[in-house]
Amino acid sequence: MEIDLSQRLTPGSTLTHGPNGWRLEIPEGTKKTYRLAQLDDYSSRARRDLRWKPPLSATLRARVSARDLPGTWGFGFWNDPFGLSLGFGGTPGRLPALPETTWFFHASPPNFLALNDALPAQGFFAGAIHSTSPGWFALAGLPALPLLAIRRTSRLLRRFANRFIHEEAVSIAADVTRWHEYTIQWLREGSVFLLDGQTILRSSCSPSAPLGLVLWIDNQYAGWSPRGEIRFGTLNNPAAWLEVADLQIRPG
Repeated sequence: MEIDLSQRLTPGSTLTHGPNGWRLEIPEGTKKTYRLAQLDDYSSRARRDLRWKPPLSATLRARVSARDLPGTWGFGFWNDPFGLSLGFGGTPGRLPALPETTWFFHASPPNFLALNDALPAQGFFAGAIHSTSPGWFALAGLPALPLLAIRRTSRLLRRFANRFIHEEAVSIAADVTRWHEYTIQWLREGSVFLLDGQTILRSSCSPSAPLGLVLWIDNQYAGWSPRGEIRFGTLNNPAAWLEVADLQIRPG
């Protein structure tokens, strides 16, 4: 199926086309600057016009330059929930929404990207998120944002959010500097993740459609810890790259 992607590159970042894919690279730098190399198909679309719906199967091969890169990288599908530039990488002018995702994701410390304390919040993992409340709930919650500065209140709000944001994920111990084949089967009743043809997670979590496709590498961090700490920013990073090849998306 034909895939039309747009690139998002901060200064110094590069995108190199190969015969079967791309190399996304960010330069070395300090935590003073956000660095991103990204391909996606949602930046110029309204959420209601995003392309992808279940059932589908997406497969690609990928590798990165080092195992423990500072920041985040990954590939998969999401609804770009961080509108109004709430958090790095959000699409300017888009209203925030509750998250809907199914993807492979790497998050270095001090990222903490799970509301359910039993799930991986750092490292490399496969996972899906489905928000059981309507999208307008995210806007209704904006007035409560100042309360997150109060640690006890933030812990209570985090537990409350965990009641209507359904997450399932599994850590991946593979050597990500070597080529591996990654597959997401996004079904109406759940999500299935495969690594080199072997199922690593069969989840009942199916995000609400439609979603956009994203492949990226950056130097950011974000988190909402069990202690109620909200943190986000950018990290010192070496020159780093993500290579992706043989991307195929098949409906059905």
